[in-house]
Amino acid sequence: MKRIDTALAPGSRIGILGGGQLARMLSLAAARLGLDCHIYAPEADSPAFAVSAARTVAPYDDFAALEAFAREVDVVTYEFENVPGETAAFLDALVPVAPGVHALKTAQDRIAEKTFIAGLGIPVAPFAEVADEATLDQALARIGRPAVLKTRRFGYDGKGQTKIHAETSSAAAFSDISRQPAILEGFVSFEKEISVIAARSWSGEVAVYDVPENHHENHILKTSTIPARISAAVADTARSFGSRIIAALDYVGVIGVEMFVAGETVIVNEIAPRVHNSGHWTMDACAVSQFEQHIRAVCGWPLGAPERYADVVMTNLLGDDINRWQALAAEPRLHLHLYGKRQARPGRKMGHFNRVTPRQP
Repeated sequence: MKRIDTALAPGSRIGILGGGQLARMLSLAAARLGLDCHIYAPEADSPAFAVSAARTVAPYDDFAALEAFAREVDVVTYEFENVPGETAAFLDALVPVAPGVHALKTAQDRIAEKTFIAGLGIPVAPFAEVADEATLDQALARIGRPAVLKTRRFGYDGKGQTKIHAETSSAAAFSDISRQPAILEGFVSFEKEISVIAARSWSGEVAVYDVPENHHENHILKTSTIPARISAAVADTARSFGSRIIAALDYVGVIGVEMFVAGETVIVNEIAPRVHNSGHWTMDACAVSQFEQHIRAVCGWPLGAPERYADVVMTNLLGDDINRWQALAAEPRLHLHLYGKRQARPGRKMGHFNRVTPRQP
């Protein structure tokens, strides 16, 4: 693994794998610091292209294109966790890659992820590996119902998962996820969903933001509210879990850790090795957003202070919600962020807005 020992100076170039809205917001944050971004993505209409200094349109398994890309940049990062591990490993031999290959591969496999988190002594839902209907039946006998069956890889925003109720047949459930290798997780009866947005530098410095309370609709994040309606002890526990996870992964950059709250108990659900939707509130309530923090971390800069100076509710604009842009733009204390996507589809993230109010004591 190549490392950065000296901070990249303004004028340096950051390579980003993926060209969606997260890459777009990373590019905008980098530009504020005088840093350029080169986006590598297979989609010719990637939203990040409009705000980046350079682009490469090529598949993630085009190693000639990846080698040329690596020659053009000083460090590589990524905006989503489904970048092939082989792609990250190939680039890691040529240029520093942050977050590292180990963190990426851990987050890509739900069995590896749960095993890693549990190994730190951090609570997770009961889980079991599922390879076929027979092992699913065995897992259900041990874990019980209700439970959630998820594909081991390539799931997000509720994709690749199904809930198993008392009356659900194992054959039907396994068919729902296209009979792919999977994980069965015991159903967690929780009161709130929260997350931790944390950052770590090459030198091991860690910064953790305040904890947002998250609300999902149809498995897609709809709002993040800060401060969360949780006790100080729960907030401290959540931040501690985030700090322990990011250090154990030898992680560089911003990470999102999704958690459940049941009473005073915090249970980690999953990790996202990238900037995270529930951290978008930091763009308008903190001096240093999660996007700038990620750029600072991967480029070897000092991390910024994560303190917030306002209370805020972040709301995603999904699908036709984008048509509200004019009314939203007229609202006082509302910060509107649109992603430049040309076509709205149900559930597609088209933008978000942050409603900010003075921070309450």
